[in-house]
Amino acid sequence: MTWQVLSPHRCELGESPFWHPHERRLYWVDIVARKIHRFKPSTGLAEHWLMPSEPGCIAPAALHASTPAQPLHSDGALVMALRDGVYRAAHWGGPLTLLAPAQHDTATHRFNDGRADPLGRFWVSTINEARTAASAQLFSLAPGAPQLQLMASGATVGNGLAWSPDANTLYWADTSGHVVRAWQWQARANVLASERVFKQWPAKPGGWQSAQGAAAYAGRPDGAAVDVDGNYYIAMYEGAQVLKLSPAGVVLASLAVPAQCPTMVCFGGDDQRTLYLTTARHNRPASELLALPASGAVLAMRMDVAGLPVNFCAA
Repeated sequence: MTWQVLSPHRCELGESPFWHPHERRLYWVDIVARKIHRFKPSTGLAEHWLMPSEPGCIAPAALHASTPAQPLHSDGALVMALRDGVYRAAHWGGPLTLLAPAQHDTATHRFNDGRADPLGRFWVSTINEARTAASAQLFSLAPGAPQLQLMASGATVGNGLAWSPDANTLYWADTSGHVVRAWQWQARANVLASERVFKQWPAKPGGWQSAQGAAAYAGRPDGAAVDVDGNYYIAMYEGAQVLKLSPAGVVLASLAVPAQCPTMVCFGGDDQRTLYLTTARHNRPASELLALPASGAVLAMRMDVAGLPVNFCAA
């Protein structure tokens, strides 16, 4: 299994990929460039859409006459978290409708990782851009709700959001804390309980340089996805790897990445057995970018197991 570069474009900070099963397109964002991208592998058509502020994450939107399990859709209908709020677009390139304003100070915090849950709620994390305090939070937005509901807190950089195949477990990472936490999730009531540490990694060694490799630093947890067996795949930022963890938190495999900063994975393709990976190049050393020219690219690898499909947002 080897990574293939999906498209020649390089993002500054690629994030939030998802495979749209009806359009057969991969979507993702470049947070720094304030763009949403999409790419159709069958035709090679690449498109981007400039946002008014940084898009932390996106999810495909179901039309309001549908359900998350059987979504109706229009071309490029999306829910996206921008710096100041969660918005919806009825089609690609269309006007943005504010669903819920941000509850954070937009001068110091922005939205980051997020996605829709199996019942169609939109979930979104925040990030303390200065990394000075564990002030990041995790919110959910129910269809028709006027404001975000606080679900968890105590992170600096909220990331790694995912659910188990039975929807009984929710995962959420704090990138700066090098930790992934897990909760029991009551989906209908939307209640989190029995918080635990799913996986903890050592902190970044003082004076570490990217040329030292994974032996010196495994990286820190960024975006994640789950396969049909319940295994959790986490992109390890600065670790040049994607880790596959069992439901018990045991490392089952390490997938080496030809970029120092992988950011988020998702499963896709018609059989859900292609693993897509976004990466970053923003503020990376010139020597690193020269040695790892795939930095900022979207990568793809065929897997021997299928992943969970994307959930459609009913908000």
